[in-house]
Amino acid sequence: MNHVAAAEPAPSALLTPRVLVPLALIGVYLLWGSTYLAIRVGLGSYPPFLMASLRFLVAGSLLFAILRWRGVAMPTMRQWMNCAVCGTLLLGFGNGLVCYAEQTVASGIAAVAVASMPLFAALFAGIYRQWPQRLEWIGLLVGFAGVVVLNFGGDLRSSPLGALALVTAAASWAFGSVWARRQDMPHPVMSTAAQMLCGSVVLGFAGWIGGEHFTAMPSLDATLAVGYLVVAGSLLGFSAYIYLLHHVRPALATSYAYVNPPVAVLIGVLLGGESVRPLDVAGMVVILAGVVAITLAKSKR
Repeated sequence: MNHVAAAEPAPSALLTPRVLVPLALIGVYLLWGSTYLAIRVGLGSYPPFLMASLRFLVAGSLLFAILRWRGVAMPTMRQWMNCAVCGTLLLGFGNGLVCYAEQTVASGIAAVAVASMPLFAALFAGIYRQWPQRLEWIGLLVGFAGVVVLNFGGDLRSSPLGALALVTAAASWAFGSVWARRQDMPHPVMSTAAQMLCGSVVLGFAGWIGGEHFTAMPSLDATLAVGYLVVAGSLLGFSAYIYLLHHVRPALATSYAYVNPPVAVLIGVLLGGESVRPLDVAGMVVILAGVVAITLAKSKR
């Protein structure tokens, strides 16, 4: 009997953090970086807010069903309310306004503007008496200077509403992230599913208020892009991010903030036929320098 027990296979080495952490990082970097172009392709046939609503309704429903099947507890009423607020800020304003902006702004430039999110997060932390330290203040000033430079670029200068939408999206995502950390929330993965479901309702209502509707049958390319957003952007991307939050330092887990923009720009240029101006590149470099400074300050703290 002892010989039989000793012969049982050990857990696969492929399931250890040494292997899964790099895969999760690559997944978050590439998958979330590629969603900006997928959004632009989807907008070819889908209205912005209804597209985002459909994406999170499908992804949230699938994830919620899987979690309940595996026995994860239902959120309490208070947790549902907190998820509704967070889903409105992160997905309703955060993602919905990015979709709206990409009607007139290139996907790569949208990703660069959204990279300012950690700058707003560091600023909003002051609401809870966690004011930025000296290096963080430097990062804030540098990063916001990058946002100003980026707004002098071609795409954002010619689309003031798109620029305003992107800055509002980054600020909403940052405030929602800071606020949610101090609230009663369900299991992290269940929280993601609940926020997707609540966010899809808010996005659907925004689309209805805005008079969005389908004028024709969506094209195959646009539908495949929305499917990619559901699977790669929401299910796989969020799962990889949640795994990182539980296995690596927060500074490393959130490093996607300054990796996604160059990935999105590169994918937009290579696959989407987008162009990047020198001033756009300068804005990206300055914003990312500010984000790196804030990340280093947080890791030292």
